[in-house]
Formats: sequence, structure tokens, C-alpha cells
Amino acid sequence: MKYKFYPLILAILYMLFLSMPLSFATDRKPVAINKSDKCPVCGMFVFSYKNWLAEIVFIDGTYAVFDGPKDMFRYYLDLKKYNPSKTASDISAIYVTEYYSTELKDARKVFFIPGSNVNGPMGAELVPLASETAATEFLKDHKGKKILKFDEVTRENLK
Repeated sequence: MKYKFYPLILAILYMLFLSMPLSFATDRKPVAINKSDKCPVCGMFVFSYKNWLAEIVFIDGTYAVFDGPKDMFRYYLDLKKYNPSKTASDISAIYVTEYYSTELKDARKVFFIPGSNVNGPMGAELVPLASETAATEFLKDHKGKKILKFDEVTRENLK
């Protein structure tokens, strides 16, 4: 009688165990940037450009940092070229520095404005904004072309 609930308890523990790697994989925080960190796309040292910083953090704890969202998207959209040992499923988190707050935000939750009159360290940049309202205002104030969500950014937007 006392062993009656063991199969249920074991099943629950098994399900919790299976879900653990997924929860760890999505809990990666932004990394602290070192003075020696370089953008893998353009080779620039990124430490001096904290207002434009972007990061891709992998499940294994490795990371790539960028001097702006455009280079981050170039890397992300052509991961095989820049980091052949990784795939998109190895990515734990992607961060960009939001334009107004200058805080790192989840890149998949912000809006991007291409073609504005605001330049980043390498010139024309995709400007990340935290909300659609902020993006609409920015678009109007800075002559941007359109508002894009993360999944709408293509290689064409990076030219």
C-alpha cells in the first residue's frame, strides 16, 4: 500500500528532470563585456560602444558580442559562416541595447528601425526600440523606413 504512489512520483520527477535543461538554456543573462572582446563580423573592439552593444549567448556559456544589431543579425542569419560549430538551437539568448534606455533587452521582444538618420559605430544601423509606440515615434522623428520585429529582419535589411 505504501508503494502505491511511487510510480506517480517517479513519473513527476522524470518529467521535471527532462524539463531542466530547457529552463537552464533560456535563463542566460547578458555577459559582461571585456576590453578584448571583438565583433566576429567586422573585427571591431566592442567595449567602447556599449550604447550599441548586441550579444548572442549560447547554451554552453560561450558568446559572441557585436558593435551593433546589424552585425549581430549578419552573424545570426549566417551562423554557419561565422561559427560553424554552432546552430540556432545552440543559442540561449540574444540581446540588443535599446536605443532610449541603453539597457540590454531581449532582441526577440524589441522592434527594429532600418534606414533612419541615426548612425551606430559602423554607420547606418538597425535601431532597437523597446515598444511599438517608441518605434512609431522614432520612425517619425528620425526618418526611418519601417518597423521590423526580430523575425522580419532579413539580409536585405542589412544593406
